[in-house]
Amino acid sequence: MLEGECMSKAFRRMTVGIAALAFAAATVAAEAKDKVKVGFIGPLTGGVSVNGLGGRNSADLAVRLRNADPNAKYEYELVVLDDECKPNVAVQVATKMAADKDIIAGATHYCSVTAIATVDTYHKFNFPVIVWGAVLPDITYRNKYEEVHRVNGTMINQNDANAELVSKLGYKTVAVIHDTTDYGKGHNEYFSKALAKIGQAKIVGTFGVTADQQDFTAELTKIKALNPDVIYFGGLTPIGVRIRSQMDKLGIKAAFDGTSGIVSDAYIQGLGPLAEGTLAFREGAPAEKLPGGKFFMEKYNAQKYDNPPEAYGPFAYAAMDMILDTIEKVGPDRKKVIADLANVKDRDSIVGKITFDDHGQNTVPVITKYVVQDGKFVEWDDSDYASGKRKLPG
Repeated sequence: MLEGECMSKAFRRMTVGIAALAFAAATVAAEAKDKVKVGFIGPLTGGVSVNGLGGRNSADLAVRLRNADPNAKYEYELVVLDDECKPNVAVQVATKMAADKDIIAGATHYCSVTAIATVDTYHKFNFPVIVWGAVLPDITYRNKYEEVHRVNGTMINQNDANAELVSKLGYKTVAVIHDTTDYGKGHNEYFSKALAKIGQAKIVGTFGVTADQQDFTAELTKIKALNPDVIYFGGLTPIGVRIRSQMDKLGIKAAFDGTSGIVSDAYIQGLGPLAEGTLAFREGAPAEKLPGGKFFMEKYNAQKYDNPPEAYGPFAYAAMDMILDTIEKVGPDRKKVIADLANVKDRDSIVGKITFDDHGQNTVPVITKYVVQDGKFVEWDDSDYASGKRKLPG
């Protein structure tokens, strides 16, 4: 074969190869999706970090599943920030996130103290958020900020159910311990009102404690002298563990009645057998009984996260999933996302139908009553305590 013919064939092969590469590149370019950033904020460190990590993983799951969907219009990147369950830190990270115009919306906050501290920031920056775990009513109801929404319920219905069960069980006297944050004061207010409305049990003493308090000897000594049937606790897991432990050391036999703030594996792990018989209440059904609970848990477990989703993980997933749905519908535009979230009515989610009222608050009618039995939070109605096989203290 002549040298010229060889060069000619080589040239043709090279030309065909270049054309094929160019076509492939064009195809990839055509299929490439615009990247959109969305945010998550929760307590990733500190005493309630298990809840924040479970929430983060759940929001991450929503993003992963959406990115795996070939029909999704955009590719999503999750930006995660730690509020440490501290108001001052929360304002800093909320400002950082909201000021970043590339982040379109966020699923935010487990702790009420951080959620209420940041609403003004989100309003200032026109940054749409969906709260996934904080329960203080004022987060949505103090102002009428169009940027602020919440998929989980509030502490009002939670405390109505709590007061109803305490009264139904025949308890007559209650001592209240609450932390002095907005969260703890809110629980004290709504529980006290609910109990008084029923009128069968009375509060014999109310004690405010700081969120980082270590020693409760003074308060518990006074409570022991009051000899209440029940000690109601409005606060989070870390001090709940300390109070319940110190009750035992002082020989206090009252029933221990908590809020959604102690519904976590960390509470049981921190107390061991002393957690047995603790009451607690949380809005929404347990994960396995949610409309999309089976789907959520299967997908969550398949990712092999280091932490369980915890009680509010499904709500974090639902919040992020709604954000992604909205962006898919109206595009990555904050104003359009806010406008669309203002019209949420009967939207399907793994936690059930979601409807936002004129303050951005979802109505969560189901309140689940829990009791710790054999090292697990068990639904009250399914427990040996409800059936009479076991008896609560007090």
